[in-house]
Amino acid sequence: MQYKVLITDKIDQVAGNILKNIAQIDYLETLPEDKLAEIIGKYDALMVRSQTKVTPKILEAGNKLKIVGRAGVGVDNINIDEATKKGVIVVNSPDGNTTAAAEHTVAMLLSMTRHIPQADESTKQGKWERSKFTGTEVFNKKLGIIGLGKIGSRVAKTAISLGMKVFVCDPYASQEKIETLGATCIKSLDELWPVCDFLTIHAPKTRETAYLINKNTLNRMKHGVRIVNCARGGIIDELALTEAIESGHVAAAAIDVFDGEPISHENPLLGCKGNLILTPHLGASTKEAQINVAVDVAEQIRDVLSGKSARSAVNIPALKADLLEPVKPYMNLSENIGALISQIIDGAVKSIKITAKGKLAEQDTSPLKIAVLKGILSSAIEGVNYVNAPIIAKSRGIEVIDSRCEQCENYVGLITVEVITDKGTRKVSGALIAEGLPRIVKINEYNTSIAPVDHILIVPHEDKPGMVAKVATILGTNSVNISMMQVSRKPNSKNNESIMVINTDEAVADNLLEEIKTVDGITNARYVSLKPEKSSNNTD
Repeated sequence: MQYKVLITDKIDQVAGNILKNIAQIDYLETLPEDKLAEIIGKYDALMVRSQTKVTPKILEAGNKLKIVGRAGVGVDNINIDEATKKGVIVVNSPDGNTTAAAEHTVAMLLSMTRHIPQADESTKQGKWERSKFTGTEVFNKKLGIIGLGKIGSRVAKTAISLGMKVFVCDPYASQEKIETLGATCIKSLDELWPVCDFLTIHAPKTRETAYLINKNTLNRMKHGVRIVNCARGGIIDELALTEAIESGHVAAAAIDVFDGEPISHENPLLGCKGNLILTPHLGASTKEAQINVAVDVAEQIRDVLSGKSARSAVNIPALKADLLEPVKPYMNLSENIGALISQIIDGAVKSIKITAKGKLAEQDTSPLKIAVLKGILSSAIEGVNYVNAPIIAKSRGIEVIDSRCEQCENYVGLITVEVITDKGTRKVSGALIAEGLPRIVKINEYNTSIAPVDHILIVPHEDKPGMVAKVATILGTNSVNISMMQVSRKPNSKNNESIMVINTDEAVADNLLEEIKTVDGITNARYVSLKPEKSSNNTD
């Protein structure tokens, strides 16, 4: 049987060469939604970059589709939920641009320190301004790296080879792994800011990293710091960075990604008067990277059409049906438990214990373990999927423990996740209280029954009159609607310790959360988002 594969968005011809023995290949330019929906029904596979939007309408029309491949890292242009409902596997190429992105980071760093773009422009104008472009050596300087994934690791190795002293902050990288690279482990960003002569970011844009570099954090950095961002736009407050460069507090910056792309004329960085290098999202723009991602995704499409598994699937259909079916009702709940617990822990993760109880313990729960790991790791690491989550956990030195117990007092099936960090332990349990009704039933020692929805507010507090009213008043005054609330007292508590767990219809802004924390008797309130943050741009 010969399959039909559609390739759009000017993907390298090497993809077709890999697929031609098993499929008829059609190359087309990027098509609008309506045009693509008209023809997609005759294809078994679709391969795109970032230009083609794979919408629910296209997936609905693609009744023969078995796989959609994204020749790049991000999959923001593909509706993953709809693809999963249709049983369509979605794959990407998380490692294809690693070398290109790392090399561009180093190139930006060196160009920034030696004023290369400015010196080039001056010399081409017939000037000879050697004294004006006196640079700074990187040798023996301190480089801070936020995020130690594959790109961050490669940058660290290169920087060390240049004689830099490298300091890494990544809650999902073990101290042993960091020290094996020859770098120093920094436990928190508060410790990292004042250390660095240079700072480079290699983290995804999430709720935790959005505008991470802002006026406050910039002011806590060393005077004369130099900053590189080739990761994601929206991690840096661009106005705050512009002001810091113009004031001299930031000596230089090199930026490849922006909060909104293509960059608009209103972007404050365009008018910045200072040592600033801007490039148009070139991190993955090398011939080799484009070939690598094309080869990677084409091979996965070939394998899936041949009845094999995909190595970088980002959705549930990648899991074997015979393992998935018995535990499928618990998959989303397990991922949500992982995502929730990742947002209430402090410190670097050392181990994760996953316990299945009751009837659930009778099944092979390996798919649930994968879902939990994906939920936990996705909050801080980009490109985590159902295939690579266990690999990433192992590479970060995180111990993962499976446990089973057939006894379960209150539920037919219960899954409990316990995360141990260098600063403490957190535990969350979930169950199906009826068909299609998942609930978070325990947070640490507190019994709850709360829906794992997009927005959850967790408020530990002293159990005394008026506490619920004070929190509700703050939320209501700021037009945040409460859809569900539960108050639970810690068993056998001598200090009247209680917890409010609140579902809201809207996100709880940082300033609102800070206001809640100022209420007398409230300790360590947390806002948890179970809705994935969409990146503002793609890396081709």
